[in-house]
Amino acid sequence: MDISKLTKYDTAYLKIAREWGQLSYCKRKKVGAIIVKDRMIISDGYNGTPTGFENCCEDEHDATHWYVLHAEANAILKVASSTQSCQGATLYITMSPCKDCSKLIHQAGIKRVVYMEAYKDTEGIDFLVRAGVEVVHMPDII
Repeated sequence: MDISKLTKYDTAYLKIAREWGQLSYCKRKKVGAIIVKDRMIISDGYNGTPTGFENCCEDEHDATHWYVLHAEANAILKVASSTQSCQGATLYITMSPCKDCSKLIHQAGIKRVVYMEAYKDTEGIDFLVRAGVEVVHMPDII
Protein backbone atom coordinates (compact mmCIF):
# COMPACT_ATOMS: atom_id res chain seq x y z
CA MET A 1 0.00 0.00 0.00
CA ASP A 2 1.40 3.41 -0.89
CA ILE A 3 2.24 5.90 1.86
CA SER A 4 -0.60 8.36 1.17
CA LYS A 5 -3.20 5.58 1.24
CA LEU A 6 -1.66 4.14 4.42
CA THR A 7 -1.74 7.57 6.07
CA LYS A 8 -5.39 7.94 5.06
CA TYR A 9 -6.26 4.59 6.70
CA ASP A 10 -4.12 5.37 9.76
CA THR A 11 -5.98 8.66 10.21
CA ALA A 12 -9.39 7.01 9.88
CA TYR A 13 -8.61 4.23 12.35
CA LEU A 14 -7.17 6.70 14.88
CA LYS A 15 -10.38 8.72 14.66
CA ILE A 16 -12.36 5.55 15.40
CA ALA A 17 -10.07 4.83 18.38
CA ARG A 18 -10.62 8.37 19.67
CA GLU A 19 -14.40 7.98 19.42
CA TRP A 20 -14.23 4.58 21.11
CA GLY A 21 -12.25 6.15 23.98
CA GLN A 22 -15.21 8.44 24.68
CA LEU A 23 -17.07 5.38 26.00
CA SER A 24 -14.67 5.24 28.97
CA TYR A 25 -16.03 6.16 32.39
CA CYS A 26 -12.60 7.45 33.43
CA LYS A 27 -12.58 11.18 34.14
CA ARG A 28 -8.84 11.95 33.86
CA LYS A 29 -8.07 10.24 30.55
CA LYS A 30 -10.31 8.60 27.98
CA VAL A 31 -8.15 6.26 25.92
CA GLY A 32 -9.40 4.21 22.98
CA ALA A 33 -7.78 1.37 21.04
CA ILE A 34 -8.61 -0.45 17.81
CA ILE A 35 -6.83 -3.56 16.52
CA VAL A 36 -6.83 -3.94 12.74
CA LYS A 37 -5.74 -6.94 10.70
CA ASP A 38 -6.00 -7.17 6.93
CA ARG A 39 -7.90 -3.83 6.94
CA MET A 40 -10.56 -5.29 9.22
CA ILE A 41 -11.21 -4.19 12.80
CA ILE A 42 -10.83 -7.34 14.89
CA SER A 43 -11.07 -5.73 18.33
CA ASP A 44 -11.58 -2.54 20.26
CA GLY A 45 -11.13 -1.35 23.80
CA TYR A 46 -11.10 1.60 26.11
CA ASN A 47 -9.70 2.15 29.58
CA GLY A 48 -11.97 1.10 32.41
CA THR A 49 -12.62 -1.14 35.36
CA PRO A 50 -12.78 -4.94 35.10
CA THR A 51 -16.10 -6.68 34.49
CA GLY A 52 -18.26 -6.65 37.60
CA PHE A 53 -16.60 -3.59 39.15
CA GLU A 54 -18.27 -0.20 39.58
CA ASN A 55 -17.60 2.03 36.56
CA CYS A 56 -15.51 4.47 38.57
CA CYS A 57 -11.85 4.74 37.56
CA GLU A 58 -10.61 7.32 40.08
CA ASP A 59 -10.58 7.47 43.87
CA GLU A 60 -11.65 10.44 46.01
CA HIS A 61 -8.23 12.06 45.40
CA ASP A 62 -8.65 11.75 41.61
CA ALA A 63 -5.93 9.08 41.38
CA THR A 64 -6.60 6.18 39.03
CA HIS A 65 -7.40 2.88 40.77
CA TRP A 66 -4.58 0.35 40.26
CA TYR A 67 -6.98 -2.22 38.80
CA VAL A 68 -8.18 -0.07 35.88
CA LEU A 69 -7.40 -1.82 32.60
CA HIS A 70 -5.76 0.16 29.82
CA ALA A 71 -7.47 0.40 26.43
CA GLU A 72 -4.92 -1.74 24.58
CA ALA A 73 -5.04 -4.44 27.27
CA ASN A 74 -8.84 -4.57 26.95
CA ALA A 75 -8.59 -4.84 23.15
CA ILE A 76 -5.95 -7.60 23.32
CA LEU A 77 -7.94 -9.52 25.95
CA LYS A 78 -11.02 -9.38 23.70
CA VAL A 79 -9.04 -10.99 20.88
CA ALA A 80 -7.72 -13.65 23.27
CA SER A 81 -11.29 -14.75 24.02
CA SER A 82 -12.26 -14.91 20.33
CA THR A 83 -11.24 -16.96 17.31
CA GLN A 84 -9.09 -14.10 15.99
CA SER A 85 -5.35 -13.56 16.38
CA CYS A 86 -3.34 -10.35 16.77
CA GLN A 87 -0.42 -11.87 14.85
CA GLY A 88 0.75 -9.24 12.34
CA ALA A 89 -1.98 -6.76 13.29
CA THR A 90 -1.82 -2.99 13.80
CA LEU A 91 -2.88 -1.34 17.06
CA TYR A 92 -4.33 2.16 16.81
CA ILE A 93 -4.39 3.95 20.15
CA THR A 94 -5.04 7.47 21.30
CA MET A 95 -2.16 7.42 23.82
CA SER A 96 1.17 5.64 23.51
CA PRO A 97 1.34 2.44 25.56
CA CYS A 98 2.92 2.16 28.99
CA LYS A 99 5.71 -0.34 29.59
CA ASP A 100 3.36 -3.04 30.90
CA CYS A 101 1.01 -2.81 27.93
CA SER A 102 3.97 -2.77 25.55
CA LYS A 103 4.90 -6.26 26.76
CA LEU A 104 1.35 -7.44 26.01
CA ILE A 105 1.44 -5.83 22.56
CA HIS A 106 4.70 -7.55 21.67
CA GLN A 107 3.66 -10.94 23.06
CA ALA A 108 0.31 -10.73 21.21
CA GLY A 109 2.19 -10.51 17.90
CA ILE A 110 1.13 -6.96 17.01
CA LYS A 111 3.66 -5.65 14.47
CA ARG A 112 2.66 -2.00 14.19
CA VAL A 113 1.46 0.62 16.68
CA VAL A 114 0.03 3.97 15.60
CA TYR A 115 -0.72 6.50 18.34
CA MET A 116 -1.81 10.12 18.77
CA GLU A 117 -0.68 11.41 22.17
CA ALA A 118 2.59 10.54 23.90
CA TYR A 119 2.38 9.02 27.37
CA LYS A 120 4.50 10.75 30.04
CA ASP A 121 6.86 7.76 30.17
CA THR A 122 8.51 6.67 26.90
CA GLU A 123 9.72 3.27 28.17
CA GLY A 124 6.81 1.49 26.48
CA ILE A 125 7.61 2.94 23.07
CA ASP A 126 11.33 2.34 23.58
CA PHE A 127 10.61 -1.32 24.35
CA LEU A 128 8.41 -1.77 21.26
CA VAL A 129 11.06 -0.26 18.98
CA ARG A 130 13.69 -2.54 20.53
CA ALA A 131 11.35 -5.51 19.96
CA GLY A 132 11.06 -4.67 16.25
CA VAL A 133 7.52 -3.30 16.34
CA GLU A 134 6.95 -0.43 13.91
CA VAL A 135 5.83 2.63 15.89
CA VAL A 136 4.17 5.64 14.24
CA HIS A 137 3.32 8.88 16.07
CA MET A 138 0.48 10.86 14.44
CA PRO A 139 -0.21 13.77 16.80
CA ASP A 140 -2.05 16.01 14.33
CA ILE A 141 -5.31 14.08 13.90
CA ILE A 142 -8.27 16.45 13.98
